[in-house]
Amino acid sequence: MPDYRRSRDGRVYFFTVVTYMRQPVLCLDDSISALAETTLEVQQDRPFEIKAWVILPDHLHAIWELPEGDADYSARWSLIKKGFTKRFKGRQETAALSRSRIKRREAGVWQRRFWEHQVRDEPDFRSHVEYIHYNPVKHGLVRSPGEWKHSSFRRFVDEGLYLADWGGGVVGFEGIGAE
Repeated sequence: MPDYRRSRDGRVYFFTVVTYMRQPVLCLDDSISALAETTLEVQQDRPFEIKAWVILPDHLHAIWELPEGDADYSARWSLIKKGFTKRFKGRQETAALSRSRIKRREAGVWQRRFWEHQVRDEPDFRSHVEYIHYNPVKHGLVRSPGEWKHSSFRRFVDEGLYLADWGGGVVGFEGIGAE
């Protein structure tokens, strides 16, 4: 059995959360509204700030800042996944379930686990924000980050942190998302 260890110190984290069997369900109109509604509900009960995020068809990336002394991001993700699944079930088809999922009474929407990384410093934060915003380009969904509407990229442009054409069609782009 793998030893999954979660960081418990710090306040800023990068996450990758993936759908079950990489089903492309997250960018449907119903899915976006269900995810937004659920996230707002969880934020009211268990505050956190979304610093950056991107929602792609089969996964999402996010950077959260948690309140001082509170590192319980696992409970927040659990509540978001459960709330989204309740809203989502019945609206869309989901993948066939394995015996293990049936035994555990799990729906076929999310992978069980998620990946997290504690952001160490400002350069680490910037590289993860760039990764998030460039991800739709990396996956061939758009030619520039500004074309993808399910992202915090436009907010960063509005705040003057990016130029509107950042990461779009730049030959030799050296950002972390260009791998």
